Amino acid sequence: MWPQAVLDRLESDGDRPVFEDGDRIVDGSGMAALIRRMAAGLRSAGVAPGDGVALQVGVVPEAFAATIAAFAVGARVSGIRPGLTDEQRRHLLSRDDALLIDAPRLAELAATPDDRVPLVAAGRPGDIARIIYTSGSTGYPKGCVQTYAAMTAAWAAHPDRWPPPIRDLASRLRRYLVFGSLSSQVMLEYGVLTLAAGGTMVVAHSPDFPGALVRHRATASVITVGKLYQLVRDQREKPVDLTHLGALLVSGSPVEPGRLAEALDVLGPVVFHGYGQTETGMITMVTPTEMLASEAALASVGRPPAVTQLSIRDDAGNPALEGELFVRTPSQASGYWKDPAETAEVFAGGWVRTRDLARVGDDGYLRLLGRIRDVIIVNATLVHAGPIERVLAGHPDVAEAYVVGRPDERTGEAIHAYVVPTAGRTTTPGPLRRLIVERLGEASVPLTITAIDRVPLAPSGKPDKQALT
Repeated sequence: MWPQAVLDRLESDGDRPVFEDGDRIVDGSGMAALIRRMAAGLRSAGVAPGDGVALQVGVVPEAFAATIAAFAVGARVSGIRPGLTDEQRRHLLSRDDALLIDAPRLAELAATPDDRVPLVAAGRPGDIARIIYTSGSTGYPKGCVQTYAAMTAAWAAHPDRWPPPIRDLASRLRRYLVFGSLSSQVMLEYGVLTLAAGGTMVVAHSPDFPGALVRHRATASVITVGKLYQLVRDQREKPVDLTHLGALLVSGSPVEPGRLAEALDVLGPVVFHGYGQTETGMITMVTPTEMLASEAALASVGRPPAVTQLSIRDDAGNPALEGELFVRTPSQASGYWKDPAETAEVFAGGWVRTRDLARVGDDGYLRLLGRIRDVIIVNATLVHAGPIERVLAGHPDVAEAYVVGRPDERTGEAIHAYVVPTAGRTTTPGPLRRLIVERLGEASVPLTITAIDRVPLAPSGKPDKQALT
């Protein structure tokens, strides 16, 4: 049962460094002891299998230990990520009777005496193991629910389950850069993969590129599309020594083939391009070796592992060559926390509806064609246009509001808003931006807010947002 494989690995790792935070290095034995103390502290606080634990902590060894310890005692674990508004944070905590672990309580748990008894994972297969919250761009974050059975079926902690692209990636994870939040599915999943591969998780409190890669001698990191573009430009104009770098996992929007080819040319064979969702985990991945050998691979987001099923369907739900992508993975979420309507919309018959348009070639490579949802991916964060439009339209100076996304060198995609002022009024971007920060958070703030006299109309008479892009 999850996370037994992680616990066993750490117990056997001895003095091998597993977590590095500046001058502080925690080896396998030290991390195992820290997890045991955290688990004992959680049990002393009354946490039993099925109880909730909410983590509001930074990226430090104690945070990783508390996360694994909460799983070990069988709790329902969620993370309160940075960047939420106060209202969003209150909303999440009000919907879950969870024990909140913040920095002071984290220190208390770490001070619990160690009974030195190896942990045995106490999770029950059908219980909720994890709630992974989305960005909150719909107004309030949605929580993807993953059971202990699903997390136990995942591949990251089990080398014998690694698909070929992951086996290639794992060999490059000697020093994996961690930053942001361990509540991020990507950050934690590849952190666990690093431990299983015998590597070290290395904390970057200032995740600038290429600076952080050089300072920490990182061999691998997650990178957003915008930061990848910037890194390529920097290496062309003022190159630094990145010969230690083995893998960059591109997160967020798909990368245009020409830009991928440029990145591989400038950075070398280190770019891994993949596709996944919070609801499913990894769906596909393509390695640098594949992309350098095949234009078809370069124009794709990779092939799915053998355990992952893809289904392309037309508007009527029938099999099609091109259409909406439905996915089934062993470790997928089972629904949204306390949201039966949205659960019914996305999770049906064991499949997850991605709401992305796709095609699978005869070569097995998946190609993404567009989106059904009105969403924009900014720095790997999914931002929904509708809530931003509603907040803008709620301002007394705004009669109508329309939000679109455009490719952006810095962020992969960027939000652009167009507003039709209320008759007799004028609009200025400042108050509108402050309103969005207050209601939806910084991630939803448009790069530009432009006043227009009227929105273009499509032949149907409906607003034509495509004409605004």
